[in-house]
Amino acid sequence: MERQGDESTVDVESGVRRRPLAGGSGGALTWPTVDGPLGVSWEEAEAYARRFYLWGFALLPLLWAVNCFYFWPLIFSKGSSSPPSRNRIRPYVVRSGIGFMIFAVVLSTWAITFATGGEALFGPTWNELVMYNLSDKLGLTGLM
Repeated sequence: MERQGDESTVDVESGVRRRPLAGGSGGALTWPTVDGPLGVSWEEAEAYARRFYLWGFALLPLLWAVNCFYFWPLIFSKGSSSPPSRNRIRPYVVRSGIGFMIFAVVLSTWAITFATGGEALFGPTWNELVMYNLSDKLGLTGLM
């Protein structure tokens, strides 16, 4: 048995609140997020996508990955079967994906360079770059 709320439907037996489905003119029903009818509305989705995208520039690029995962249905959905707000959300999600891919390539390149290069690549400055000899520099090795 279900009862109607302001903008959602609540299943009385399970207590689960379902959002109304937003469909295009073709009658196909879509949701902006991976959690389907339990997710956010299209208006809230736009705000979340924009926040995740902008906060990703604040040295939190993992939010770009979260943005891509959470709004995964928007990346590959056809524009004709989705509401107009999809066109406002999708650029944030696609740009987040591009930003995260760039971040992942830069981080991987940096990690591989330091892991495989070592002193052969950086020469004598290698001892100044690495942190594992910090105890030698501070004289803490003789305490044990």
